[in-house]
Amino acid sequence: MSNFIIRKVAVLGAGVMGAQIAAHCANAEVPVLLFDLAAGEGDANGIARRAIDGLKKLEPSPLATADRVQYIEAANYDQHIGKLADCDLIIEAIAEKLEWKLDLYHKVAPYIRVDAIFATNTSGLSINKLAEGCPPSLRPRFCGVHFFNPPRYMSLVELIPCHGTDAALLDQLETFLTTTLGKSVVRALDTPNFVANRVGVFSMLAVMHHTQRLGLGFDEADALTGPLIGRPKSATYRTADVVGLDTLAHVIKTMRDHLPDDPWAKYYAMPDWLAALIAKGALGQKTKAGIYRKEGKQIKVLDLALRDYRDSGAEVDDEITAILKQRNPADRFAQLRASAHPQAQFLWSIFRDVFHYVAVHLNHIAHNARDVDFAMRWGFGWSQGPFETWQAAGWKAIAEAVRDDVHAGRAMSEAPMPVWVFNVDGVHAPQGSYDSRSGVLQGRSKLPVYERQLFPERVFGELANPLQELGRTVWENDEVRMWTLDDDNGKHVPVLSFKSKMCAVGPVVLDGIIEAVHRAESDYAGLVIWQPTAPFSVGANLKQIRPVLEAGDFAALEKIVARFQEMSQTIKYSQVPVIAAVQGMALGGGCEIVMHSTRAVCALESYIGLVEVGVGLIPAGGGCKEFAVRTAEMAARTATNDPMLWLQNIWQSIAMGNVAKSAKHAKEMALLRDHDIVILNPHELLHVARKTALGIAAAGYRPRLPPAGVAVAGRGGIATLEMMLVNMREGGMISAHDYRVSKAVATALCGGDVEGGTLVSEKWLLDIERSLFVDLLRTEETQARLIHMLETGKALRN
Repeated sequence: MSNFIIRKVAVLGAGVMGAQIAAHCANAEVPVLLFDLAAGEGDANGIARRAIDGLKKLEPSPLATADRVQYIEAANYDQHIGKLADCDLIIEAIAEKLEWKLDLYHKVAPYIRVDAIFATNTSGLSINKLAEGCPPSLRPRFCGVHFFNPPRYMSLVELIPCHGTDAALLDQLETFLTTTLGKSVVRALDTPNFVANRVGVFSMLAVMHHTQRLGLGFDEADALTGPLIGRPKSATYRTADVVGLDTLAHVIKTMRDHLPDDPWAKYYAMPDWLAALIAKGALGQKTKAGIYRKEGKQIKVLDLALRDYRDSGAEVDDEITAILKQRNPADRFAQLRASAHPQAQFLWSIFRDVFHYVAVHLNHIAHNARDVDFAMRWGFGWSQGPFETWQAAGWKAIAEAVRDDVHAGRAMSEAPMPVWVFNVDGVHAPQGSYDSRSGVLQGRSKLPVYERQLFPERVFGELANPLQELGRTVWENDEVRMWTLDDDNGKHVPVLSFKSKMCAVGPVVLDGIIEAVHRAESDYAGLVIWQPTAPFSVGANLKQIRPVLEAGDFAALEKIVARFQEMSQTIKYSQVPVIAAVQGMALGGGCEIVMHSTRAVCALESYIGLVEVGVGLIPAGGGCKEFAVRTAEMAARTATNDPMLWLQNIWQSIAMGNVAKSAKHAKEMALLRDHDIVILNPHELLHVARKTALGIAAAGYRPRLPPAGVAVAGRGGIATLEMMLVNMREGGMISAHDYRVSKAVATALCGGDVEGGTLVSEKWLLDIERSLFVDLLRTEETQARLIHMLETGKALRN
C-alpha cells in the first residue's frame, strides 16, 4: 500500500459531525460524498442537502470559504451506494448506536473497494465490536478515526485500530490526517471513550461532584475552571451546553455501561439536575437553553437552590486569584490544598482527583503519558495536560499529597495510588514519556510525516532546557532575532522571528527586518519570517507611537511611517526570496509584510486583514500602494482596463476593517495572491516555507522590476467610492470622521487627485498614503481612537 493517495472521501451520516467532517475535507481540497438516508418525500437527497445548506449558517464557520460546499456532493444509500467504489476513504459518522452502525456496515461493505480505508468516527464504542460487523476481508482496513467538534478548529483526531487493522494502513491514514487535514493524531487504545473523552468527561464529572459538595454555583465553578487554570473560556458547564447535554449524557452512559468495575464507576452517572434538563428538552446551546440561557442581553444560569435561572456573573475570590497568579506551580498547589476557602478546596479537589484517575488508568487508556497530555490539550483545549501539570508542580510532592488524601477518604475513589508513581521522578523526559505497562519511556513517532514538523509541540519536561533558543543566532536586536537551523550549517535560509509582544511592529522591528533582508542578500539563499507561536503580527506597535503622538512630533511620526514603507519595499525588492510563514493574526502592518513578501505560506487558520480604520487611520506601510499596483495589473489584462472592477470590493474591505476568516478567504479578498500557499497543519509551516524559499532560489530568483507606471483610477474612482459614503452618512450608518477616513482610503487606492488612467510611480502612491496617514493622525478624533484602543482594547466610534 505504498504511496496510497486519498483522492475522494465518503462520509456516512449527515449529522452535525458528519457534515462538518465533510466540510473540512473540502477545506483541504478533497472532494466528498455526504451520505444519509433517502428522504421520505421530495428530493431523495433532501436530508444530506439540508445538512450541506446548514453548514453555511454555522458560526464559527466550518467552511474555509463559502464555495467549499460545491465540493460536497449529497447522496443517499438507496440511489448512490455504488458511488462508494469511487472513494479511497469512507468515514462512518451516524448516531452512536451499535446496532445501527452494524446494520449500515452490512449494507455498505460490498461496495467498498479492496484498497479503500473504512473508518468510524465513534466517540467511544468498541472498535473491535464494530469490526465484527465487517466482513473478514474488510477488517484489516477498518479502524476508528475520532474527530473532535468542531472538526475544522479542534486539532485532535484519535486513531484507534481493531485487532486486525493493517499497520501500514494506519501509518498512511495518520499521514493523511496530519498533513492533508492538518490534524494532531493520538493513537488510542480500544477502551470506552478512548483517551480524551475518558479523561475529559471524568474531569467534568469531578467538577460537577465537587460543585455540589462545596455548594458552589455553576457560574462560580466556570469562573474557576476557565482561563485562570489554563482551560478554555467555556470552562466546564458552558462547554457542556456547547457540546449538548444529551451528547454529554451519552458519553457518560458509555462509561457507565462499559466500566462497571471501574473504581470511579459510581460517579459515571448523570446528576439529577442534568437528567431533568434533558427530559424537558433544555439541551444547551442548540436549544437556546441548558445550564445557561440568554434572556435579552443577560446571561442567566440555573440555580439549583432556587430551582430557576438567575443572573450569572459569579467571581473568583481575590485570595484565590492571588494564589493562581503565583508563578511557581508547586506553591500554587500547596496553598490551594492548605486553604480552607471553598474555592481553593474545589480547585485542589478537581486537580487531585484527575491526577489520581490518570495515574490509576494510564496503563488502560493510553500508550504513554504524552498521549494523555496531548489528547487533553488538543481535544479539550487545556494549556497543559494532567501529567505535565502534575510534573511541573513537583512530582513527588503531588504524588504524596494525592496518596494522603486517598488514605484519608477525601478523594473520590479509594483506589490506591499505583506503585509506579513512587518509582519515578516524572513521566516526561527528553528520551520520551512513561508507559506504565512496560515501565519504560516511549519516544515520539518515527513516521516520516513528522520530519516536516521542525519544532513540534512539546510537553513539559520533554526539553532538557526549555529556555534554550531555537537554532543558532546569526544576528539580533532588542525586538527581532535572525537565526539558522543546524541542518543547513547556516548556508541556506535563515529565519527571522520577532520578540516584541504579540509580534507588534515598531521602529526597532522595522530596523531589524531591513537589516535581516540585507544580511540574507549578502550571505544566504533566502529569508523566512516566522513566529514560533501565533500571531504572525498584530501590526503597528501603538504603545511605542503614543509618546511621539502625545508630544505632537508629527515630523517624527512621518519618519516612522516612511521607515515602514522602506521596510515593505525592501522585502518586495529583495534580491533573495523573502517568505512570510503565517499562522494566526496578520493584521495591519503584519498584513503589509505578508503582501510584500515574495511568497506567503499560510496555515489555513490565518486571519489576515488591513484594520487600520479601527483607530481612524489608513494602511500606510505600502498596503494601499500594493492594491493600486495589483488592480492596475489585473485591469491591464482585461478589455475594459478598469481597475474599479476590483477596487470597489477592496476599498469596502479596508473601510470596514474586514479580516479574512481563513487563509483561503484571504485569497478571495485579494490579501493573498494566487501563488501564495495555504497548508492545513501549522506545525509544518517552517518546513514548507524553507523548502519554498530554496525552490524559488534554485530557479534563479530575481525580484520583479518596479512598474514603469501604474495606471490609477484617479479622481473618477474616488468620486465613485465617495458616492457610497454619502449614502451611508445620510443614512446615519457612519460618522463624519468615518467618512473622512474612508475617503482617505479611497484616495490612496485611486492614486490621488489625478485623471483616471494617469501613470504614476510606486513612490507617488507611497507618498499619498503616508501624507493621508499623518493628516489623520493630526485629528482629535483619530487620536481619541488610538488612545481608546490602547487603554481598552476596543474600537471607539466617534
